Amino acid sequence: MNCADRSARVPWLAARQTGVALLVFATTALGGWAMFEILRVNGITALQGIVLGLFVVTFGWITIAFWTAIIGFLLQLTRRDPLTLSRLDRQPPTTDPSEHHTALVMPIYNEDPERVAAGLESTCHSLLEQPHARGFEVFVLSDTRDEEIARREETAIAGLQQRLAPRLVVHYRRREDNQGRKAGNLAEFCRRWGNRYDYLVVLDADSLMGGGTLVSLVASMQANPRIGLIQTVPIPVRSASVFGRFTQFAAALHSPLLATGQCFWQGHAVNFWGHNAILRTRAYMANCGLPDLPGKPPLGGEILSHDFVEAALMRRAGWEVHLDVRLGESYEEVPSNIIEFAKRDRRWIQGNLQHLRLLAAAGLHPMNRLHFLFGALAYLTSLLWGLMLVVSTVDAIGRAQGRHDFFSAGYQLFPDWPIATPELIMPLLLSTAGVLLLPKVLGFLLAFIQRPAAFGGRAPLLASTLLEVAIAILIAPLMMLLHSWFILSVLSGQKVSWDAQVREGRSVPWMDAFHHTWLATLIGVVWAGATYLFAPVFFWWLSPVWLGLLMAAPLVKMTSSLTHGRRLHRAGLLRVPAEVMPTTVLQALATGSSSPPATRLAPPPPEYPGDMPVQSFSTWPTVAAAALDDGESPRRTASSRPAESPKAQAGPVPGAKHE
Repeated sequence: MNCADRSARVPWLAARQTGVALLVFATTALGGWAMFEILRVNGITALQGIVLGLFVVTFGWITIAFWTAIIGFLLQLTRRDPLTLSRLDRQPPTTDPSEHHTALVMPIYNEDPERVAAGLESTCHSLLEQPHARGFEVFVLSDTRDEEIARREETAIAGLQQRLAPRLVVHYRRREDNQGRKAGNLAEFCRRWGNRYDYLVVLDADSLMGGGTLVSLVASMQANPRIGLIQTVPIPVRSASVFGRFTQFAAALHSPLLATGQCFWQGHAVNFWGHNAILRTRAYMANCGLPDLPGKPPLGGEILSHDFVEAALMRRAGWEVHLDVRLGESYEEVPSNIIEFAKRDRRWIQGNLQHLRLLAAAGLHPMNRLHFLFGALAYLTSLLWGLMLVVSTVDAIGRAQGRHDFFSAGYQLFPDWPIATPELIMPLLLSTAGVLLLPKVLGFLLAFIQRPAAFGGRAPLLASTLLEVAIAILIAPLMMLLHSWFILSVLSGQKVSWDAQVREGRSVPWMDAFHHTWLATLIGVVWAGATYLFAPVFFWWLSPVWLGLLMAAPLVKMTSSLTHGRRLHRAGLLRVPAEVMPTTVLQALATGSSSPPATRLAPPPPEYPGDMPVQSFSTWPTVAAAALDDGESPRRTASSRPAESPKAQAGPVPGAKHE
């Protein structure tokens, strides 16, 4: 099956989902039983009961990634498609799509215009190198509030228009207000120009996509008219700091593996990550108009993480939502230091906590309800882990300072000796470590077997994997504390600000590092000191946690360093395929283009407006298709006809170029 053939049924999907659920529940039950047996031998106290409950939830959460990674490893090792389970060709052929009109839309907000234009131009040049590049147009959708940045945007996009003309048309539109943020930006575009395009490829300001990937996405949409959305797997690139290189390496090694496993059991109801994906325009417009949540921010008001919700609404209407793990040349950028990374997580935490309010929304597919729950648990487990450690510390200190009651009953002849269960404690600790680390080990093994040269060779790959694991362990306590604080701040009513993401690398000054981590360091000092004085045995068990907190400021400072990042690169560590074997789109970005003389910005094209009705979470939509079984087409309605050509619905959809 090639990348364009997405019409095949998914065999045994219900059996797959049932099997994965049984594996997760069985593993969680086994871990919970072992913890219960360890705690109950001397009588379970109230604190230990809390520890047991928190352990079961957090252990159950990590087992999902554990089994997903195993499935992804087996599928990639045997080169099987995660949906159809058919054998995959090593190099899928590029299919020539039939006539289409596709917009590459890039919403931006106070971004570096020159950086945005350079990345977009690289994507456009890669597209123009394809033999089937006709039918594409580009739209830059600006929400920028800063007038100076807006002026530079106009200059940068005008230069891009001139350099790409007449081979590829680039449009630019700046909104007068930024109501609805990114989702509102896309909705406003659809209401003005939506009927002009069959498909939308959504790009973030830091997105890079290869031309072959873009053509294959269009061909895949045409091959299966039931598909409403196809998400690719974006891999981070272009970061030079230690933290950025750590993030890039981890994503390059593990993301394809986990995405393959997710695709296996999520089937046609995967998630949308907001960018590097293609949407069927009519399906998106008919079903993805977002309402505000009742109540005040942060849990009410505008939906912050709109992508999860849009995927759920599209699936509710009967459209399939796919994840294509085979396509390469899909890239993004990540924050270059822990502070900026945490700021981005703060926004995501608020959005994912909002999703908990939608768990009971009318008509949603069960898998989308799981996406909402899992998205929130990805951060809530940090808080639960922290609570478990705190309660365990209090219990350990209490037991260390208390005296055992050797004669709990009157006239007792023999004492109640304290009972230890080393035969359970060590296996549980090792099993928990195995569940946590196995996805990383499997990612390493797959790369070691199939593509070691892409990571610089087998020896550098092994050393880089060990370094990545060490960094992940060291920063985990700080991220746990930050996520816990963010969750509590959201629940207390503090809303997040919407600022442009800092994408270029910068070394965090020592003062900034201490400013953002002094509380974490203080907590680490108090925590380590209390356990050392009152529960010295537990002090050593807790050492990975308090050590990470004590080193918070140095970790932030050192991992933000561009100098150390370049040293790692020269040493061959944390190198990724995008560096070792750069694709054409990355090579074009490295080459860059010279700016032409100042030119006038071309106006947007004539409008072909369409409706994007606001959806309801309390009632079924009147025009939505019913949830479908695999292989069925969505029910055709007056405003949603996925099995027909979008051009037939839209009326006078124009050709490739309009005056």
